[in-house]
Amino acid sequence: MSVTVIYGSDGGCTRKIAKRINGKVGGTLLDIKKAQRADFENASLLILGCPTYGGGDLQTDWEARVDVLREANLAGRKVALFGTGDQVNYPDSFIDAIGILYDIVVERGARVVGFTDTEGYDFTGSAALRDDRFVGLALDEDNQANRTEKRLAAWLELISRQD
Repeated sequence: MSVTVIYGSDGGCTRKIAKRINGKVGGTLLDIKKAQRADFENASLLILGCPTYGGGDLQTDWEARVDVLREANLAGRKVALFGTGDQVNYPDSFIDAIGILYDIVVERGARVVGFTDTEGYDFTGSAALRDDRFVGLALDEDNQANRTEKRLAAWLELISRQD
């Protein structure tokens, strides 16, 4: 199975998580600044990572390049999402960015895997919720970094089992 991990990151937190994920799945790691349409279309599993900025915005590089994703044909493609956010300082928009990406990839025909429970988080709102679950892996490196490794391992196991 070919895996491509595409991420956006300014401060380095999401890049660090993307590198950890890629190290475990043995795929191709790409910054969204360099990703092309074919990078989205040619993987058996596409893993997309984005931090949430401000009141629920995509990270700047994702915002600038989201049209590349919008143009991709993802029909039947298996996609998993992960996001970084801060549930203490931004409790009303915790990991909203992956909710935005979710809507785009579903519109493009993708099959999203790796939904996770909200238990253990303390937030008041998120655009990344569907049926009371996150559309992917939610990470808060500012306030719960001690839980990242366990959450990451469980999520990778989950997406590896979902066909």
